[in-house]
Amino acid sequence: MEHPSGTHGIMAEFRSATELVVATRHAHAEGYRKMEAYTPFPIEALDEALGIKKTILPWLVFLGGIFGGMGGYGLEYWTANIAYPIIIGGKGFHSWPAFIPVWFETTVLGASITAVVGMLLLNGFPTPYHPVFNVPRFVEAAQKDGFFLVIESEDPKFNADQCKKFLSGLNASGVWEVEN
Repeated sequence: MEHPSGTHGIMAEFRSATELVVATRHAHAEGYRKMEAYTPFPIEALDEALGIKKTILPWLVFLGGIFGGMGGYGLEYWTANIAYPIIIGGKGFHSWPAFIPVWFETTVLGASITAVVGMLLLNGFPTPYHPVFNVPRFVEAAQKDGFFLVIESEDPKFNADQCKKFLSGLNASGVWEVEN
């Protein structure tokens, strides 16, 4: 890992989404693992090309829904049977059909809160600063029509000069060093 301490990585811009996916596959095949791609819209093939594994977020959301539903049902059960045991309309204390609307809503609430918090934590947000914004071309084109690939300096195979040569050889329209 011969890299200057102030270097975040090497960035290359590509003209299209297809070129970016092809370049990312080549970089992954070459042995680079610490990479990130930036596009103005989602590209499904990039996950596979970058070697991104499936997330645990769906399981977290499922568990959040289960615990939310259990919490809502438990609260209703405690309220109707322990705290305020009142027989209304001849029904028993544990009249579960009356609990279904609140049970459903707390399930949805638990799942949605877990989805938002889990997504933020797993994505590493909030991140008020990222080194890629030090590249003027990235700031100019990232949200409009730019397709960028960054090989990060944390990659075990990273060598700034070799990365620049490699990315230039992949038909990149521009290659820049990203400073921290």
